[in-house]
Amino acid sequence: MSIQNLIDRPVTEAGALALIYTGKRLPLQVLDSAAGYYLGTFDNGTEGGPVSRESVEYFPTHEAASHALQTGA
Repeated sequence: MSIQNLIDRPVTEAGALALIYTGKRLPLQVLDSAAGYYLGTFDNGTEGGPVSRESVEYFPTHEAASHALQTGA
């Protein structure tokens, strides 16, 4: 399957950057780092870990990031 085929399929609640750069459809979720909370993707595979940061900004609280994820804000 080509990357274009993956991109042409609708991406709903999946990380666009993760799809483009890894070919994996990973769900968006709230993740945290030293800089704050962000919307991103996480791979639970054998080497598990964060894959992409999909939000431009960091959020000060988990609740604020969850709200952005739920509302698309």
